[in-house]
Amino acid sequence: MAYKITDACVACGSCKDGCPVEAIHEGDIYSIDADACIDCGACCDTCPTEAIVAG
Repeated sequence: MAYKITDACVACGSCKDGCPVEAIHEGDIYSIDADACIDCGACCDTCPTEAIVAG
């Protein structure tokens, strides 16, 4: 199950930098490519607003 980024995202880029498979894409609110996500949770550990949840 891939992770999702919620509306609490402030587009700081921390999650993108922490993703080992580059599954996170920039935008007003960042998004995670579910097909590329390996469910490692690295993005969750880097998010300062806890905007990333298990999908």
